[in-house]
Amino acid sequence: MNEIDEIIGEADDALLRKRVVDSFRRTMVHYGQWFAQVEHQLGMEKAMDVEADVWGASFQNQLKRLSKIFGFEIKDGMPAHLHTLSREELIDLLKNLGVNWLANDGIWFQAVEKKYGMNDAKRCNDSCWTRYSPFEAERIKQLLELPEQGGIPALKKALAFRMYALINKQSIEDVNENCIIFRMNECRVQVARKRKGLADYPCKSVGLVEYPYFASTIDSRIVTECVGCPPDEHPEEWFCAWKFTVVD
Repeated sequence: MNEIDEIIGEADDALLRKRVVDSFRRTMVHYGQWFAQVEHQLGMEKAMDVEADVWGASFQNQLKRLSKIFGFEIKDGMPAHLHTLSREELIDLLKNLGVNWLANDGIWFQAVEKKYGMNDAKRCNDSCWTRYSPFEAERIKQLLELPEQGGIPALKKALAFRMYALINKQSIEDVNENCIIFRMNECRVQVARKRKGLADYPCKSVGLVEYPYFASTIDSRIVTECVGCPPDEHPEEWFCAWKFTVVD
């Protein structure tokens, strides 16, 4: 037995369990770092193209190995248990995943704010959305097999498949075949602040990044305009509203 094996052999079971959980964490961060560096070196478009290949290979590799360890079956490239869930259970799962995603976003923001202040937290948040928003749009585009220039119909479908689409209340007004107004009628974050007696979180700066990047990834002809977003004044019926227009 070599020295490394001896060190591992001296670790108690509690430590090994923690090491298992930490392995998932390291893998997740390493995956993100790879994406960040490919984006930095080659650009976002090439990074998303490469990631599409990487995810397919990496996820299936990890899933196959974990299925042998934990004894679950794989069907159609995913845990077979997902095929046993009803439509209602699948939607409930998606809602919970959306809440987890939003909580993760908030925890990151609050951690930076606590250590370095609101200004740095907002800077990091806005920069994050310049990467995440087009990535999410591209994933939805692939998932729904949307065309490159799908116009307003493609954008409407894509907006319904965003991570927060099932946990916030949203509505779309058709202006004409080339223009819609999207309204966030109930925002989980803003509603929580309102419940606590706090003022709206001033999210306009991130919205001016998030929505144009998302829409232009779905269709490069789409121009985004802000109708209103905190700290702007807004009616009771919505917190923010965005106008999307296809411009040839």
